Amino acid sequence: MQKRICQATKKEFIITDDEASFCEKIGVPLPTFSPEERFRRRLMRRNERVLSLRLCTGTGKKVVSFYDENVSFPVYSREYWYGDGWDGTEYGRDYDFSKSFFEQFMELGKVAPRIALWQVNSVNSDTSNYIVDSKNCYMCFTALGGNEDCMYSSYLTESTNCLDCDHITKCDRCYESFNCDSCYNCKFSVDSTTCRDSWFLRDCNNCSDCFGCVGLKDRQYYIWNEPYTKEKYESKLKEFKITSRQNFSHFEEKVNRMWEKFPHRYMHGKKNENVTGDYALNSNKCENAFFINDCEDSKNLFFTMGLKNSMDVTVSPIQNELLYECHAIPKQNYDVKFSDLCSNGCNSIEYCSNCDSSSNLFGCIGLRKKEYCILNKQYTKEEYQELIQKIKEHIQSMQYIDKSGRKYGYGEFFPPEVSPFAYNESMAQEHFPLNKKEAESAGYAWKELKEREYKTTMDTHTVPDDVTGIPENIAEQVIGCMNEGEGEHNCQTAFRIMPNELIFYKQNNIPLPRYCPNCRHHKRLDYRNALKLRERYCDCAGLQSKNEKYKNTIEHPYHGNSPCGNSFKTTYDNLEKIVYCEDCYKQEVS
Repeated sequence: MQKRICQATKKEFIITDDEASFCEKIGVPLPTFSPEERFRRRLMRRNERVLSLRLCTGTGKKVVSFYDENVSFPVYSREYWYGDGWDGTEYGRDYDFSKSFFEQFMELGKVAPRIALWQVNSVNSDTSNYIVDSKNCYMCFTALGGNEDCMYSSYLTESTNCLDCDHITKCDRCYESFNCDSCYNCKFSVDSTTCRDSWFLRDCNNCSDCFGCVGLKDRQYYIWNEPYTKEKYESKLKEFKITSRQNFSHFEEKVNRMWEKFPHRYMHGKKNENVTGDYALNSNKCENAFFINDCEDSKNLFFTMGLKNSMDVTVSPIQNELLYECHAIPKQNYDVKFSDLCSNGCNSIEYCSNCDSSSNLFGCIGLRKKEYCILNKQYTKEEYQELIQKIKEHIQSMQYIDKSGRKYGYGEFFPPEVSPFAYNESMAQEHFPLNKKEAESAGYAWKELKEREYKTTMDTHTVPDDVTGIPENIAEQVIGCMNEGEGEHNCQTAFRIMPNELIFYKQNNIPLPRYCPNCRHHKRLDYRNALKLRERYCDCAGLQSKNEKYKNTIEHPYHGNSPCGNSFKTTYDNLEKIVYCEDCYKQEVS
């Protein structure tokens, strides 16, 4: 193990022997930033939700984009991007050994085209961003693999007919739910698996026809964790008047209070072996990994699927291997370093962005089906191989220095200045929130977001509380958001009810929302633990939890009436929450 001082925070961090071996295997120097700061820099190049209506540079037609009209480089619609009307090598230039590499990459970035929204093999989803293999999705962000007919949702996989959900997998007809897997017709539910026809679930498994329940498994017709007959259950739901928004708020508060009195598993996940992190499935030998599925022998991950032998990767679905310091690299890529927005079988590329189906690239932007290119200029195989090593040595000897004096040699991800987005446009703001003064003092760009040009036609307080009172012309109204533009999460100030959205509400007896989609998204994030691990001891004290709010249902065979004593790494930092180790949790909940 080696101790290093992070350039950004000036705090000590550790490089383990495994990390050092990995860097040696792929031929890169050891990092000079902590894992957390490396994650922040990757997020600074990811804008999911701040969208603009602008013109396609190639066709002149209006297009929705995550780049506004003031960027210097061309922005192409999806159709023009994949057409034959342009070739990225026309922007190629010679490598200049009198300038730092990152300066030259920024110069290329001012002229090389980008795609308006990042979409791969998706249909009829023109307002959705970071979307792969999906269709008919409206305002969905990071939708990966087999999604259909979803709206206002983020980080969803193989899901259909879902609205206002985050981090869901294989779900259908779900609403306002977070971290749910294989659920059908579940509303306002969190951390639940294989449940159906239920409302307000927390940490439930294989339950159906349940309302306001916490920590149940294999149950049907339960309300507030109490059993009912089918007839009494259905009668009770009618009494609840769940068509009322005001009643929804009461139910949500009640189930959350119940949840605080139940033990939480130290880690969200199942079928893992030798994994540290949170929200993990079917993975093996992964460290500091969050929202992963089918991953192996990897470290410092966020939202990755089918990833192997990699480190420092943010959003990488569908069978990738040997990635390092990468962001948004989907679909069967191999040996990719310091790159983002590259897909479809790229291999042996470094410091590239917006490239597709290419190999042996260095410092390229917007190339498709190319090989042996540097700064978008075409070389022969022999010329490329001879020049690459000289360039790497040059990057290390003539390091780029950013506004705050941080140095970037070969082996470091792109500096903040290279990002086409301001800090408050990027996902760094969601995971590492800063105000304008804090961001600018750290050397990060800040952007005053444009005022909305639309005017509200309906005050949020006049929106009917009950779904049965929806006026016929509601889809024509611009409804004011309850937050009225306040907060630091880009409140949209107003919103509209789309026709398909209205059908969903009526079919499911759900009253209309009072907040804009961005505010609804950020409210759901309250259920997501911060992606930071801490050492903690099991809260099981023998017969009950340490705070005495929860009494164990049985004697635990591992420690009996004595305190458990197991320690673990967890994302739970609130000491008031009851957190049990895997063994104690299984005795009580599974």
